[in-house]
Amino acid sequence: MTPLDRFNIEHIARAEAQLLACCGSYTWSARVAAQRPYLSVADLIATGESVWFSLSETDWLEAFAHHPRIGEKKAPTTSFLASSVSEQAAAQESLEQVVVELARGNRAYEEKFGFLYIVFASGRSAPELLEILNQRLTRTRDEELHEAARQQLQITNLRLRKWLQP
Repeated sequence: MTPLDRFNIEHIARAEAQLLACCGSYTWSARVAAQRPYLSVADLIATGESVWFSLSETDWLEAFAHHPRIGEKKAPTTSFLASSVSEQAAAQESLEQVVVELARGNRAYEEKFGFLYIVFASGRSAPELLEILNQRLTRTRDEELHEAARQQLQITNLRLRKWLQP
């Protein structure tokens, strides 16, 4: 039995919890779990994307809040945070100056936009993440909210694929 087959037959509360480990929005998790069974991982991802872009800003912000700050060392206390730490491994090994600049940039970002800097960090170095952060600080809140939502979706899809690999 594949991981997707097991997910399709899980109790609804367990299925929602598994999805919540991939995306920190309770509404997204509930809606995606409610549409089971899925014929393929691609089918699940397509449904997840459709649900994601139908959500409210509040739901998106809830998902964003489940992330640690980029470059911040935080002990993983949930599978969601463990995934974030793994995805941000390159940023964790950065030079001290870049870490200081990321911390400064994170604060400026949160002050300007009112939510965490969300970026698909997997495979990117700390200097790359800092450059992206500085570019994104030039946007309007609405532009950045939608960019952060797209980045969150990339993170979610990566986590779904990793979790459901046969």
